[in-house]
Amino acid sequence: MAEFKKQPRFRTRIAPDLIETVRQLVLTSKDIVITCHVSPDGDALGSSCALWFVLKALGKTVNIVTADCAPRTLQFLPGVRDIVAATRQGDRAHELLSKADLIFCMDFNDPERVDRLTDALTNSKARKVVIDHHLDPRIEADVIISHPEVSSTSALLYIFFWQAGWTRYLNRSSAACIYTGMMTDTGNFSYNSNDPDLYLIIYDLMRKGIDKDNLYKLVMNTSSESRVRIMGYGQYRMQILPDHRAAIIMLNSAELREFDYNKGDTEGLVNIPLSIPDVTYSVFLREDDKNCVKVSMRSKGEFSVSRICEENFGGGGHTNAAGGEFHGPLEQALDKLLEIIPNYDKYLQ
Repeated sequence: MAEFKKQPRFRTRIAPDLIETVRQLVLTSKDIVITCHVSPDGDALGSSCALWFVLKALGKTVNIVTADCAPRTLQFLPGVRDIVAATRQGDRAHELLSKADLIFCMDFNDPERVDRLTDALTNSKARKVVIDHHLDPRIEADVIISHPEVSSTSALLYIFFWQAGWTRYLNRSSAACIYTGMMTDTGNFSYNSNDPDLYLIIYDLMRKGIDKDNLYKLVMNTSSESRVRIMGYGQYRMQILPDHRAAIIMLNSAELREFDYNKGDTEGLVNIPLSIPDVTYSVFLREDDKNCVKVSMRSKGEFSVSRICEENFGGGGHTNAAGGEFHGPLEQALDKLLEIIPNYDKYLQ
């Protein structure tokens, strides 16, 4: 905490009683598990791995358990290769959740978001701590640290560390994880990033030795051949709806197979149409199989894509970045989207 004595306090403050409760839970626990949402992104993995490093520095036995593997684009993150993914080590993942006495739920607000691990999580007798920045938490836990005004769970985790006096346990690796989470959930600080707290955090992370330029290159500017091709194809297929100031990109399951799609290959695709001045929001529909379409939305200004996802696709998120799902084929997802889009024209500025 001494590092920030001369710095202004963070605008976001976690209730001191919550901080102390979590500190005591950690200090009295023997087997800790960290988990995050299915199809983990940079923020989910960054916050989970950073917490893993800090808890290990505190001398605790701790594992990260996820429903599935990290995307190829984030395999460079320190700690990722130690994750126990249920898709590869199902028995081990369930065993760790079952014997844990403390579980940290990072970057999700609903137990359904851990997919195949939902039952194992909800049935575990472990104490549970939620650290998350999504709206309206719907998860039972002993401690819920929920601050939707914070742009990423990674930034919120840093504020927790600072208030708990644990920033001294951050090293270059864990600092890189936090920075990656902050960077990816703000599109390299291009949206949801006007909070001065972010830059106080970055200041300290750089003092821990991170190479922010190299992290940008690894996350934002490193691609496989298949990713370059599928990103170009998706942009070519983009549809513009000028009357609604919207853009739509769609990829069906056959197209994903044709381009040898791997998780993470389309990360950032939904953001690209926002560079068009007359486009206020962008929608990406990805058909993972014939009965499930992933819906991702991004927007500019005050237009809320979270509202659209909450009201129509069983999801949510933040004003400028949200997602959900449609259960059915891609064509029906598109039909529904085209049907509802006119309902949101009144919110366009």
